[in-house]
Amino acid sequence: MRTKLREVNDQLKLRRHEPIPEQGQWLASVVRGHLAYYAVPGNIDAVAAFRTQATRHWFKALRRRSQKTSLTWERMDRLANRWLPPARVLHPYPEQRFDVRTLGRSPVR
Repeated sequence: MRTKLREVNDQLKLRRHEPIPEQGQWLASVVRGHLAYYAVPGNIDAVAAFRTQATRHWFKALRRRSQKTSLTWERMDRLANRWLPPARVLHPYPEQRFDVRTLGRSPVR
């Protein structure tokens, strides 16, 4: 996770001067991809931490765009809630997933 956050931070530095909607769309795709792979039951704390840290890096990148920044955490929370998907479990427990495939007659018979 640390490596991916470092890559996100480096990309945010490169994308710092792009408009906020473009940055938000890009960062949302990164967070969605992370959720698609890691949002399994029992891992929600790590997924939420990734989203929080990505928001923190985005906040720092946006604040460096101006010497007279007016970006506060309240506004940043609104931006993050607008653009970034919420951290939630996307995959079922393995027992539920495997039960669906093997209930009734087996397709192998």
